[in-house]
Amino acid sequence: MASLNDVNRFAEQVTRNVETVIIGKADKIEMMLVAMLVGGHILLEDVPGTGKTMLARACAASMGIAFNRLQCTPDLLPNDITGVSIYNQKSGEFEFRSGPVFVNILLADEINRATPRTQSALLEAMQERQVTMDGVTHTLPAPFLVMATQNPVEQEGTFPLPEAQLDRFLIKMALGYPQPDEEIQMIRSQRTAHPIDSIGQVVDGSALLALRAAVSAVHVDETLERYILEIVSNTRDHRDISLGASPRGSLALYKTAQALAALRSRDYVLPDDIKELVPLTLGHRIMIRPESQLRGRSALAVLDDILGAAELDLGTLG
Repeated sequence: MASLNDVNRFAEQVTRNVETVIIGKADKIEMMLVAMLVGGHILLEDVPGTGKTMLARACAASMGIAFNRLQCTPDLLPNDITGVSIYNQKSGEFEFRSGPVFVNILLADEINRATPRTQSALLEAMQERQVTMDGVTHTLPAPFLVMATQNPVEQEGTFPLPEAQLDRFLIKMALGYPQPDEEIQMIRSQRTAHPIDSIGQVVDGSALLALRAAVSAVHVDETLERYILEIVSNTRDHRDISLGASPRGSLALYKTAQALAALRSRDYVLPDDIKELVPLTLGHRIMIRPESQLRGRSALAVLDDILGAAELDLGTLG
């Protein structure tokens, strides 16, 4: 059975390798590993050119697992994602031709440019890890991760993700612009060729399945369980929130806290783990009232208020 030491070795090797391509973003690489260790999906919302695609490609190459990039456009059809059944005249039967979703890491680039019908084609794959076509269920490979991107600007011709689909993403984050010294280092590293072209495999990606068992064994004190539930519950009756986080949000916060603790060489979760993950796991799961938005209230600001008001009895921590 895999141990926390195995988790740490795996994460360190991947992080060190990916950092040759994505410079100065160790914390973002860590969060991607958090999602992979609990089998969750990631939504990256950032301006073009910040390295979203490179992050997915570098992680896949480091683990030696299959990667597909899907460019979402308004004319993209559901079958373009899941696959299609084609009639074979010789056998007289329909044969299923799998689509790009049959992969370990699927990058759905600019997902909000796809129509709602096409976006919904990913729902079953993300939640059930399977695709049903013509009454036949096809299991997706394991591990399976959807990394979707969307551009916060140029909203013309886009279709905002519905709450049901947003809820399928374990975390939502942005890479952000690099620091000046990091950007200089990035420019120099691409002077003759892009590092992604020479990045190699450093770990066995199939080991992720065994590592997940070690992560699920990380201890979460009962006091911290109540702390998680209080935070999530407070999103449901806050005056600035019209739609609070679902039970899937509670589970996301719980599991990611376990994974973050494991990546930081601990077999127990700390309150700071939970506080750090609240914006990433709950920020996209709540809806701010229009009148509150007019007052300048954002999801992250409201969650910060909720964290400040949530009570944590440190004296009972075991």
